[in-house]
Amino acid sequence: MNVRRQISTAAVAGVSVLGLLALSACSTSSGARTADGRLRVTASFYPLQFLAEQIGGKHVEVSNLTKPGVEPHDLELKPKQTAQLGESGAIVYLKGLQPAVDAAVEQSGVENVADAASLTRLEAHGNEVDGHHHTTGDNHSGHSGEEGANDPHIWLDPVKFAEVAKGVGKTLAKADPAHKADYRKNTDALVTKLNRLDTDFRDGLKNKASDTFITTHAAFGYLAERYGLTEEAISGIDPESEPSANRIKDLHTLAAEHHVSTVFFETIANPATAKALAGDLHLKTDVLDPLEGITDTSRGKDYFGVQRANLAALQKALGSK
Repeated sequence: MNVRRQISTAAVAGVSVLGLLALSACSTSSGARTADGRLRVTASFYPLQFLAEQIGGKHVEVSNLTKPGVEPHDLELKPKQTAQLGESGAIVYLKGLQPAVDAAVEQSGVENVADAASLTRLEAHGNEVDGHHHTTGDNHSGHSGEEGANDPHIWLDPVKFAEVAKGVGKTLAKADPAHKADYRKNTDALVTKLNRLDTDFRDGLKNKASDTFITTHAAFGYLAERYGLTEEAISGIDPESEPSANRIKDLHTLAAEHHVSTVFFETIANPATAKALAGDLHLKTDVLDPLEGITDTSRGKDYFGVQRANLAALQKALGSK
């Protein structure tokens, strides 16, 4: 998925010569387990860390390559982190989201790898195309600002996230067959909770005054499709892309036509453009969290807490009853 801004060849490679040597050495070592016998699992960013922890429970030690507050898309790995990958008993990542991680995983030599992008269907939702954004809840649009680009934000759709959870559970069971029954039990429990969250979104957004919301960037395409909403993003899938003058003009029109009350921004990305647009249109602002990381400013302590805060924010903005 080429959905991010241009990254230098060195960054895409993501691994120095020293790091590659460390990876090849560690991949054949016995470092896949901790001193007390737990399986070492490396996750590329928060949603996948959450899955690994929920499913692995007491049998795993999970490390996250992306620190809280860091944009996952901007991650560049240090040699120590590439070595950490090689020492893993299992890796959980999303191919195409973080080029540096993709390169390091390929070089790691680790056998048990769960690629979230292969565990559910990815779709193209929308960047800016000639000043127009195409992301709708009716699933009839699939335009993207970059040819062949797919939207990576599958974790914001509880149904797709449940599909990924099942695949992660199978990977952990393969890596640590002695605890296969526990991994299956934990996966089933997590999927049940995700199904309940899906029901809450469906019921909570059933009766609403509007179906259109404006966000900083196009992170909520899967969520919009799932619950019959229309996401209009100021920028495209890349949170750091700048909107065109035509796009801003279109948003002015869309906000009036669809009775938009709120412009959403997020805690990690710069909210300046969203707040400026809201000021111009005399609209409210609020947070809709793409859940790429948990920080002290997050509206929840974990995935479920933040998702329920997102639901409450959408209900308020869309006039749900």
